[in-house]
Amino acid sequence: MDNLTHSLVGAVLGQMGLKTKTGLAMPTLIIAANLPDIDAGCAIYGTESLSMRRGITHGPIALVLLPILLWALMIGFDRWQERRGKRPVTRLPIHKGWLLALAYIGCFSHPALDWLNNYGIRLLEPFSHRWFYGDSIFIIDLWIWIALGLSIGVSLRRQRRGTAHWRRPAWVGFVGISAYIFVNGAITGAAEGRVAEALRKAGHADALVVASPPPLAFWKRDVFWRTADRYGTASFVPGGGGEVDTVGMPTAMDDPRLTTWVKADPAARAFLFWSRMPVAQKDGDAILLRDQRFMHPLAQDRFQVRLTAPDTASRPQ
Repeated sequence: MDNLTHSLVGAVLGQMGLKTKTGLAMPTLIIAANLPDIDAGCAIYGTESLSMRRGITHGPIALVLLPILLWALMIGFDRWQERRGKRPVTRLPIHKGWLLALAYIGCFSHPALDWLNNYGIRLLEPFSHRWFYGDSIFIIDLWIWIALGLSIGVSLRRQRRGTAHWRRPAWVGFVGISAYIFVNGAITGAAEGRVAEALRKAGHADALVVASPPPLAFWKRDVFWRTADRYGTASFVPGGGGEVDTVGMPTAMDDPRLTTWVKADPAARAFLFWSRMPVAQKDGDAILLRDQRFMHPLAQDRFQVRLTAPDTASRPQ
């Protein structure tokens, strides 16, 4: 998910009452909720970063060590302010146990959210390179922003006014978003099941079927499918059916040039390591590697690699 969503989740956890447990609770929750994304710096490598993102910093070793590092930094910051006489008088005392627990809670929320979309996350890195996908929530969900933002805002306003039940709006927002995620998971399951059944009847029983929620229209699903040599699309709307292209078109991933050309291009190797549904398209004398999940005109330029013969292999577009 995007970092605003991660931050809002950290904040709503604080407003649910966790921020009363120790000093620096709220900043710890918000920072921890974003902490695994320290790998964002690898974006300077362009397409090659696809093989680096959502990997080691989202895996079990990092999820054990990163909260401890943040915990130590927060304690050090509190002591530094105290020595300089800059520590806010209204700040609660640091409770080391609770501060560490909140660092873990915030940090664990990150992979839980990242798993929900179809970009993928390597939850077991470095022990396994396997990608995991939830296929249930669009990577930037405006409805989550609105729901969490409103619940946090109302909760803060009530707290400032001294209202006794200031935590309640945050709890309502948290429960509401949890229900929203559950409903979206059910929609994805129904979409993938319906399309898989249609493909089975058409003779594609071995097809991989991936549902993808579009922006804003969370109740709809764009569905992609592929077999060993063909790929196609479908659509799904609960209660309204949808359309399934059971014929599809060739993936062209059997192009004999690919083996040699990919070996000569590190960006192409990184792309295929990340890609869940790769397809190859002719582009003059070159081959354009793309992924079915990200072929929308607004996204395709960031998720494709243009391959040429090894002696002229270029950087990805």
